[in-house]
This record gives sequence, structure tokens and C-alpha cells, in this order.
Amino acid sequence: MMKQPIPVVDLFAGPGGLGEGFSALENGEAFQIIVSAEKDPIAHETLRLRAFFRLLKTKMPEGLADYYAFCNGESKIPFSDKTKKLWDEAGEEALCIVLGTEEGNAKLDAAIHKRLGHDTSNRPWILIGGPPCQAYSLVGRARNKGIADYSAEADHRNFLYKEYLRIINSYKPAMFIMENVKGMLSATVGGGKIFHEILQDLATPARAFPGETDNPRYKICSLVADLHFAADGDPTKVNANAFIIKAEHYGIPQARHRVILVGIREDFTQNKLGKLNSQQLLDVEDVIDALPQLRSRLSKEPDSAANWKTRVTEQVMSIVKEASKADMKALAARLNKACGDLSNHIDYGGIRVLRDDKASTGLPALDTWFEDSRLKFWLNHETRGHRIDDLGRYAFAAAFAELHKRSPKGHAEFNLTGLAPAHKNWESGKFSDRFRVQTRKGPSTTITSHISKDGHYFIHYDPAQCRSLTVREAARLQTFPDNYFFQGGRTQQYHQVGNAVPPFLANQIAAIVYEHLTKHS
Repeated sequence: MMKQPIPVVDLFAGPGGLGEGFSALENGEAFQIIVSAEKDPIAHETLRLRAFFRLLKTKMPEGLADYYAFCNGESKIPFSDKTKKLWDEAGEEALCIVLGTEEGNAKLDAAIHKRLGHDTSNRPWILIGGPPCQAYSLVGRARNKGIADYSAEADHRNFLYKEYLRIINSYKPAMFIMENVKGMLSATVGGGKIFHEILQDLATPARAFPGETDNPRYKICSLVADLHFAADGDPTKVNANAFIIKAEHYGIPQARHRVILVGIREDFTQNKLGKLNSQQLLDVEDVIDALPQLRSRLSKEPDSAANWKTRVTEQVMSIVKEASKADMKALAARLNKACGDLSNHIDYGGIRVLRDDKASTGLPALDTWFEDSRLKFWLNHETRGHRIDDLGRYAFAAAFAELHKRSPKGHAEFNLTGLAPAHKNWESGKFSDRFRVQTRKGPSTTITSHISKDGHYFIHYDPAQCRSLTVREAARLQTFPDNYFFQGGRTQQYHQVGNAVPPFLANQIAAIVYEHLTKHS
């Protein structure tokens, strides 16, 4: 067994979901994040705060009181004179830089040299992260088609992975983990699939840098299939789908499908890489039902608990009347009950919401992963404001989902008077998922950064709460621990959660990587 934690460098880190999974393995004794990099200053605030939390746990456990005082609203800053040195160290570890710029690359290189030394090839370390995915994603590509003179060849986002590649080529990690959206498998540049180029570059990083030698070389492995790509392979013959990980099969309460590539330096390939073990499918309610129930807020008119109840009641009872006429008696009855429950929901939450004793999911592994007895509050559990007519649609959709075990689809099922939004293409069939409920049973749909824009795709299953998911509910579906405190405004918090790798999945990947390296040693 390796006596010291294996160093980890985390690029394009966001709020740190992938790094969290690695740093939490073996209670922090298996891996140590030595450098992380993120360009967004607000996500970087979250990243630095989490780096500080890890440093306190490993170097000054008694100093954790400062972190919890901040989480529990007892202090406006997360550090004291006693822990300021570790706060500064967290700032040196978690860098706010733009990769691909001269300044950003220089700061990253200096940090790696400081933490790893100049001879990095003889000291096993891990590179993790994924380049920004907008240009690869199907949504991003559809949006790009609407941009005049758009050229994939000229879109710098398609080539940010080469900044990741530069670190591999220059510093030769023993292994790397690269994550991205499924869209990268079908994206094309210059008439060829960009994934084929990525495979070849990752297997032989020097090919992307003229004048470099062919050292090091890597095998690119799947975590769910007996498949790898070697430097001398033909990428067109590879089953690219074998690199897709379907998170819901591995203990994540979310249908999140992502490409994850594991690169192993050739001198570390004596042993076969392990695979992820399937786990039971989890339900949405398993992880968010324990959170305090909240009401939505009104965005276009005066907001108060009383006015919210009055206006929602008007909306819902209008739908009940129409449903009764349409012989949808079960739906009308469920919405009638929801109206009776509205008085139970007077709080819209906040950055901190008082906890009670009902936090358990009933799933021992996740309870251990999520919960922290030192927290007095739920963090980041605050509802957003919605238009009153949308709240009627939310209540209808949630009641429909309870009865039919699925979200209603478009104009064909939002077919009562007043439910159709003022959208000229509403009946075109292109907006069948315009309003989508996260049903109680089964995993949620993919939590994406779009949750920061509106809540229509992420409606809560309780008709009486009549709202979209909070940041903390989205974070739980992403499996962030409850003591993970997202910084910035609510929109920025949503964006961080949606762009992250589920930490509990990352933790399982970390276990496979650690086993592989310790066998080699």
C-alpha cells in the first residue's frame, strides 16, 4: 500500500464534484487534491471553500469549528486568526485561472511544479477533470447552428481538451480521468468525428505537439466494459458507447449519461482495470423527501404566504373545475387535496433552513455520504419565484404524474383551458417536455446547468408545494454531501450543481483507480 496520499490535479473543476469523490476516499487518506483550477470566480469560491474544509479535516480538525460556524450562520467568514493560514493555503491549491491563456497556463505550471516537483514521471499522480462541454452537447450544437458564420473548427471550446492534453504530455500522470457529455461522441470537426481525434491524442499526447517525442503513451479504458484503446489502434473500430456511464446504475438517483475515459500510462498497465459495480436504482423521493417542504414564490406580483395561497388556490380550483368537466375526476380530487394542503407551506426557505430529525434517506450508504451531525441547517434550500400561471401548470403536472407515474407531454396532455402557455409553437410538438415533473419513483432526469435558467424541466412532485427544485434538492440528486456549501447567488449555485460530476459516482471511480495503482506498487 502507498503510505502517502496520491496527488491529484483537477482541471476545469467547477465547484469540485469530481475532486470531492477522490478526496473523500478512505477518509482522505487515499488521494490528496494538490491543485484545482476553475475559471468562473463564483464556482471558484465554492471550490476554495471545499479545499479549506479538506485542509481543516486533515491538518487541523479542531479548526473545523470555524467552517461549521460559517455554515451555521454564526460567522460571516469561514476562517479565524487560528485557521487563516489554511484558508490562504486553500487559495494556493484552488486556482481561479483561465486555461489556454498565457497567464493561466503559467500559474498552473508553477503550482504543479511547486506541489509535485519537476520530475513528475517518477511519482505516481492523477489528473482529473473535463473540458467545458457546450460545443459538444447536442443542445449547444443546435444553438450553434443558429449563429451566423458559426464554424466548429474556429470554436475554441472544441479544443480546450488540448489544454488538458498539454498537462498529460508535459507532466506524465500515472492515470487520468476525463469526463464529458455524450455529444462528444457524435460531434464533428472538419468532416471527421472529434472523438476519434481525442482518442488518438489521449493515447499518444505528443502527436498534438509538433516536435515532441512519442513518450508517454496511454491506454484509454472503459469503466463499464472490457474495452480499451491503445496508441496503435484504429479509433473508427472502437465502440464509443462503451465509454458511456449511466449514473443511475451506480447508486446515483439521476439518469445522467456521460462519457468517462480513463487513461493509464503504459508502464502502469500490467494489471487489468477494475469496473464499476451495478447498484440498486434509487428513487427521487429517497434523497429529497426528507428536506423541509417549501412553497414557491410569486415573481410578478407581491409575494407573501397569504397572497401565494390565495393566488395558487384560484389557479388550482380553476383547473379542478375544468378537470371535472372533462371527466378527469381523479385528477380533480388530487388537486382538491393539494388546495387543502397549501396552508402547510408558508416558508420559501433560504440559504440556511433549520434542520430537524427527519433527514435520513433510509439508505445506509447514502446517509453516511450525505449527512453531517454538526450542521444545524440545510444549506442552499431556497425556492425561486414563478409566474402565477406557471404555478397552476406545475400543480397540474405534479398531480398528473402522481396518477400516471410519468410527466405529462405537451399540448396533447396539458389539454385543459388555461394550461397552454402563450407560445406560438406550443402545438408544434417541439415542446413536449416544456413542463417536466421529477416523479417520486425512479431516478430524476439529468440535472443540467439549464436548471439555472428556469424551473420548467425540474418541477417538484408534490402538487401542494407547487414549485421547481431547490439548489439543495438538485445537489442531493447529484449526491453532493449536505455540508457542501455552494457560494454565490441562487442562479450561480444552480449552475455549479448542474455542471458537476456526481461526487458519489466519482468516489466509486476513485476506488477503482486507487486499487489499480496500489496493486502496481
